[in-house]
Amino acid sequence: MVRDIDCNELTELLELYLHLHENTVPDTTEILNNAWNTIVQDKNHHIIVNEVNGKIVSSCVCVIIPNLTRDVRPYAFIENVVTHKDYRGKGYATQCLNYAKEIAIKENCYKLMLLTGSKDDKTLSFYNNAGYNSADKTAFIQWLE
Repeated sequence: MVRDIDCNELTELLELYLHLHENTVPDTTEILNNAWNTIVQDKNHHIIVNEVNGKIVSSCVCVIIPNLTRDVRPYAFIENVVTHKDYRGKGYATQCLNYAKEIAIKENCYKLMLLTGSKDDKTLSFYNNAGYNSADKTAFIQWLE
């Protein structure tokens, strides 16, 4: 079942992120709690999860960004697309991305964007098959300390 995350599911989400690029679940600190509260209270910030038999197995983040161009239409940014390693290849992440697209359409966004650090052909094909392309724009990233 694909849905927005509940505010009491932070621990389960952080455990899922171990299948993304995290090595450990962060300690519960005031900084973590403040970040979580900011996210769950922001109507433009959606953490989408796919639940199977009561377990969150896949997720992505969809942030709606207000915009002053394109007839003042917002755009959506997708981040942190992840599926638990035991559940990959079954369409769960695609369902999360489709849910994000529905949110973007409902919010009148003119585009969806995502970045991936992966160079793996399987991952790149996954995003292509989900309707994203890497030909229209060039992304640049500046990492901050």
